[in-house]
Amino acid sequence: MATRKITFVGNSKNELRSFPPEALRAAGYQLDRVQRGDLPLDWKPISTVGPGVHEIRITADDGAFRVFYLVNRPEAVYVLHAFNKTTQKTPKRAMEMARRRLKSLG
Repeated sequence: MATRKITFVGNSKNELRSFPPEALRAAGYQLDRVQRGDLPLDWKPISTVGPGVHEIRITADDGAFRVFYLVNRPEAVYVLHAFNKTTQKTPKRAMEMARRRLKSLG
């Protein structure tokens, strides 16, 4: 499978860049796996955001981090949202942000 490009939706690139170095490296590695057609090492589907939306789960010394991305379009992997997870439950605002950005793709 050919490597697909990564497309950042909204402010997701800056969100990802705000991760501490260890978490940013891990996120980059996992996104590279997705680009090549492989699954991230720790992920789950996030069907409440939309079909084809997955979550990369990263645990680093500085905390838990998440990257929501859309994988079911052949032209690109779309990064919808990246954030530091501070509670057990995914924040409602994170889900809403990812939904809005998914909707903006049309």
